[in-house]
Amino acid sequence: MRRAYFKNNWIAALVVAPQLLIIFVFFYWPASQAVYWAFTLEQPWGGGNTWVGLDNFRQVLGDPVYWQSVTASIIFALSSTVLAMGMALILALFADRQLKGYKIFRIGLIWPYAIAAPAVGLAFRFVFNPNAGLLSFVNKAMPGLWDPTLNGNQALIMVIVAGSWKLISYNFIFFLAALQSIPRSLVEAGAMDGAGVLRRMRDIQLPLLAPTFFFILVINITDSFTDSFGIIDTLTGGGPARATDLMVYKIYSDGFRGFDYSGAATQSIILMVLVIALTFVQFRYIERRVHYT
Repeated sequence: MRRAYFKNNWIAALVVAPQLLIIFVFFYWPASQAVYWAFTLEQPWGGGNTWVGLDNFRQVLGDPVYWQSVTASIIFALSSTVLAMGMALILALFADRQLKGYKIFRIGLIWPYAIAAPAVGLAFRFVFNPNAGLLSFVNKAMPGLWDPTLNGNQALIMVIVAGSWKLISYNFIFFLAALQSIPRSLVEAGAMDGAGVLRRMRDIQLPLLAPTFFFILVINITDSFTDSFGIIDTLTGGGPARATDLMVYKIYSDGFRGFDYSGAATQSIILMVLVIALTFVQFRYIERRVHYT
């Protein structure tokens, strides 16, 4: 593989400059501002900052409402990750079998990932509407059984289903690509030895998918903590009774609705540290069990 060499360093700097500018403007600068606001008291209508040290962190971590948000976020992240990965794997295994019409199914399963999160929230808001959606038939048979506008657990389930549905297509692409990269000779050898379809999946295909499992796990966990705002905002608005007020949505509501900029900045720092810690744990302990071929 040949390397690219530049006779003039300014050409290399010119090529790299746009990317560095984007990273600085949209990541490092906002992150540095959030760190500054987390240790100061930002006035809602301007007027300067007052240094308060760790008071913002003490106030946030001592708030039971915030811990309710953390608990809901963890439940959402774990549940949506398991559901999205499980469904995507099943669909990828069926698509890899190349059954009749598999090309149509494969294309159709990829498209949902292109749908924006707010659009997903609006669609599922209609689907799960207790009066006009598909589940209205359930309420007609058993009145009051389903009402996510009043029942917090049902609202959280609705959000989990919507969030995992959006991730299924993303996971499906990687699982299908990983399955198709497995040499057919291995699967055919297993079939010749008398192994059935499920046995070949368990003993041949799934072990070889370990690196893909690990990659998708990291991406799904991170996405569940940081990219659920659009679905929450259009589907439940954080309700009812803060049952779906996830960490990323609470940052928005406290900062832009409650004008608590310092508190919102503190929560964003905690969320960033939490995501980094979870990623570290996954690479430190889970990756040990992954065998790369």
